[in-house]
Amino acid sequence: MAALSGLLTVMERAARKAGSRLRRDFGEIEHLQVSPKGPADFVSKADQRAERTLYDELLKARPDWGFLMEEAGEIEGAPGKPRWVIDPLDGTSNFLHSIPHFAISIAAQEAKPGGGWGDVTTALVYQPLTDESFWAEKGRGAWLHDRRLRVSSRRNLNEALIATGIPYMGHGDFAQWSKIFGSIAPEVAGIRRFGAASLDLAWLAAGRYDGFWEADLKPWDVAAGLLILKEAGGFVTDFRGGDKYMARSEFLATNDALHSKLHKLVASALR
Repeated sequence: MAALSGLLTVMERAARKAGSRLRRDFGEIEHLQVSPKGPADFVSKADQRAERTLYDELLKARPDWGFLMEEAGEIEGAPGKPRWVIDPLDGTSNFLHSIPHFAISIAAQEAKPGGGWGDVTTALVYQPLTDESFWAEKGRGAWLHDRRLRVSSRRNLNEALIATGIPYMGHGDFAQWSKIFGSIAPEVAGIRRFGAASLDLAWLAAGRYDGFWEADLKPWDVAAGLLILKEAGGFVTDFRGGDKYMARSEFLATNDALHSKLHKLVASALR
């Protein structure tokens, strides 16, 4: 059993505090006040409260670190110090429609010497309703509570369950997604769209899914989940098979055995 580091203990404490409030708000979903944030994209008071709780708790523990948050944006820390990358409520639409599938995502990202941002070194994805805490530290593996995670060992597409995110009003390229879906769907055992990328990646790390693709994701959507996936033995590229997935906002993730097969289908769809 891997013991939580001091940094992960801070992250877990913050996530659980924010998560307890989300559980209460989820139980009274019809009373939430909702304000428009953009086309088909709504932010709830619960979302804002969760982000504030995470900010306050993490700032107290690391007062010189910066933040990149979905709602508040970027807050600079001391030069050369890491930053927190936070999605306080991944799956907001699920939450607002009383669908019990959402998560809190927190990642710690190192600063690059001379400027810019480097590797995510510590990650946590917490599902408040199931009390599942997925976490990873670079070089220490990925875990669900105290159970070591490994991606699935499936090698055949006809046995594989694939996760995705479907474009919606104002977000994503539906034509591109449709081409990829049309190429993959006939070859696999099933495709699921549950609406929270952080949990998609954590579930892929846990072997619940065998692959995942999605475009138009933001850093806070994937920062924690990608480290958890990689530390569980997973593999991620952009749709072209390269390593520009963050720059292109294209994510194709699987176990190693299935990646070349899934990539061929995606590449064929995008010709």
